Amino acid sequence: MDKKLAAQTETATNEPAKLLAAIVLLTQEMLDLAQTDHWDEVTSREKQRQTLLSDCFAHPIPDAQSHLFSEALAAMLAMNEEMIGLLETAKENVAIKRTDQRYKKRSLGHYLDIEESH
Repeated sequence: MDKKLAAQTETATNEPAKLLAAIVLLTQEMLDLAQTDHWDEVTSREKQRQTLLSDCFAHPIPDAQSHLFSEALAAMLAMNEEMIGLLETAKENVAIKRTDQRYKKRSLGHYLDIEESH
């Protein structure tokens, strides 16, 4: 096999692994953003991640890298679970704040009604 063909084969073989590494790093970045409540940025990066995932799994996974892929996917799933937990907490906090705002608005409205009657 000539050197150019060998280099192309090696690049094609490593491509899925390189893409997967980028996906894991992007997932970690998304988790870091979720931990600081930057959900718009998490959403933006999710679109990038979906594209990378499609590209990654469009190539066959080399048998020699199957264990690497299993480990990386397990790490990514764990980070996804953590992000889901953070999202659930953020949703609960928004619901609590909304309820508090309604209560304050109602109290303020009641106070203003009392002020007008005096």
